[in-house]
Amino acid sequence: MLMVDNPLLIASDLPYQLPRFEQIEQSHYRPAFDHCMAKHRAEIDAIAANPEPPTFENTIVALERSGQQLMRVFLVFFNQASANTNAEIQELHGELSPQIAAHQDAILLNPELFARVRAVHDASPELDPESRRLLDRTYLEFTRAGAGLTADQQARLREINGELSGLSTAFGNKLLDDTNATAVVVDDVADLDGLSADAIAAAAETARQRGLDGKYVITLGLPSNQPVLASLSNRDLRERIHRASIQRGANGNEHDTAATVARIVALRAERAALFGHHSHAAYTLEDSTAGSPAAVHEMLDKLVPAAVANAQAEAEALQEAVGGEFTLQAWDWAFYSEQVRRTKYQVDEAELRPYFELERVLHDGVFFAAHRLYGVNFTERHDLTAYHPQARVFEVTEEDGSPLGLFVGDFFARESKRGGAWMNSFVEQSSLLGTQPVVINNLNVTQPPAGEPALMTFDEVNTMFHEFGHALHGLFSDVRYPKFSGTSVRRDFVEFPSQVNEMWSTWPEVLANYARHYRTGEQLSPEVVQRLLDSQIWGEGFKTTEYLAASLLDLAWHELSADDAGTITADDIPGFETAALEAAGIALDTIPPRYRTTYFAHIFGGGYSAGYYSYIWSEVLDAETVEWFKENGGLTRENGEHFRRTLLSRGGSVPEMDAFREFRGRDPQIEPLLERRGLNRS
Repeated sequence: MLMVDNPLLIASDLPYQLPRFEQIEQSHYRPAFDHCMAKHRAEIDAIAANPEPPTFENTIVALERSGQQLMRVFLVFFNQASANTNAEIQELHGELSPQIAAHQDAILLNPELFARVRAVHDASPELDPESRRLLDRTYLEFTRAGAGLTADQQARLREINGELSGLSTAFGNKLLDDTNATAVVVDDVADLDGLSADAIAAAAETARQRGLDGKYVITLGLPSNQPVLASLSNRDLRERIHRASIQRGANGNEHDTAATVARIVALRAERAALFGHHSHAAYTLEDSTAGSPAAVHEMLDKLVPAAVANAQAEAEALQEAVGGEFTLQAWDWAFYSEQVRRTKYQVDEAELRPYFELERVLHDGVFFAAHRLYGVNFTERHDLTAYHPQARVFEVTEEDGSPLGLFVGDFFARESKRGGAWMNSFVEQSSLLGTQPVVINNLNVTQPPAGEPALMTFDEVNTMFHEFGHALHGLFSDVRYPKFSGTSVRRDFVEFPSQVNEMWSTWPEVLANYARHYRTGEQLSPEVVQRLLDSQIWGEGFKTTEYLAASLLDLAWHELSADDAGTITADDIPGFETAALEAAGIALDTIPPRYRTTYFAHIFGGGYSAGYYSYIWSEVLDAETVEWFKENGGLTRENGEHFRRTLLSRGGSVPEMDAFREFRGRDPQIEPLLERRGLNRS
């Protein structure tokens, strides 16, 4: 294939350099990666061999400019591998992952290049603050990647990085395949008693798409707890769904992830030891806002006793609702929790769904709140094609009409898309490169039958607001260097802006604008809204406990030393998991961790290893920020501009906690989080 015929290698002439997806075929990826990696190597070699003395411009800025074509190809491919994959893409992903890791190592372990970076760093030139930070972070990136290791250590590091990259890809592919394979097939519609008519229709449509006409398929989401368990009255079916969920990746078939996990854990611990760290957690958290595993444990340990106590109190209330017929089990929790919630607060999640129609939530909720806060406007561009027919492109403009970027929304679940919800980018903002952002939100809302509206649960509504918070972080980026663009902040800070955006889903003015019955247009009554808000505290014991259990399980795996991690086998995983949760004081039979080991995609297939705690760490900042908005008048342009200017626009160009202090005016305090989650109550 001629390179001139490859659309991945031709500069896009579309608005904001949106890739020309209508021209991209799977056969274009392999030659594009080969070409771009070779081009990037040549760019790096030219920087390293530059006969001129090393300077900030000819070394550090030159590095920022290099590899941009490769990055564009990578971003397009990575999104397809996550959002619209198939066997061919999965196979290519498995081949490319170790090659990309080796390519990155070849740059960061290049001795001539590191000598130039170190020379500029040691010279400490006069620079503006963002440039100074770029120099410091670049030097740190090289040293943390192993530039200071011996030749033998670097050789072993390259092997580890390559194998880990392949294993992470394999984990994700196996989990997707097992999740699809373990979807629960229901023969009799009577067994679906409790589900709404539209949910039953969606299950029938999923079955039809799988060639199972006349049956019903319940697909599985990533977390242990499946949303349908709150509605299904058939206890046997609830148990089937729950067991299918928590057994994913551990079914002893070709999709089993246990051996992959054991190998990942061992290699990460060995790599940390190369850097002189006791564990992968110690190595990872050294470059975080937390700073160390001890600091993370200090916070989590404050939360566990109160969370477990609240969960146990909730369990007693649920057992009372069950009566003496049977003992409450994990698959009963959501069903009876919803019953108690309905009785206590007169809030029925199933009856709320007609008020949460996806289009209205998107336009009159998510976009509405962003417009009121930041003045931005959203116009769907039907003339622009995304990577899948379900993915839609919106142009984002400033209040004065000036262009800001593109937002791509891909909201529906499908077999070719991994579970969960996330934000990606196709183009990242950078004044150095003259680029404006193109960002994507992926959700997994069940697709309705043709012609029917997509009705959402309130959790899905909240997720849409959350992911859009990430999108705003990318869209509002106003930095010079691509290294700092958008969400390029430290892991335990990245969830903060997205969690802040969740507040607007229940803000009275916003909720009143989008929560309308999809048929009648009737507004969700103020009384129901108040009960919905009041009910948010119910179930916090469960939600906090399942989350903390997953966070502590993540830390337990990644605090193992190299010697201990090297002894773990696939057969040891269930026992290790049980012992870790018991040691943390959070082992409850009725509340499994939000993710168990064999389907913990955040840490074994994504970038959250030793970092799943980040959500609640960031929530401390989020809760503080919500308090600030309430104290200062809420949904106003002035407040939005302050948050955008001091924090959302900064990306990683300033130390993250400095940005928070500039926004809030002081260091964060934990009390607002404790109040929100009901953890400051006896």
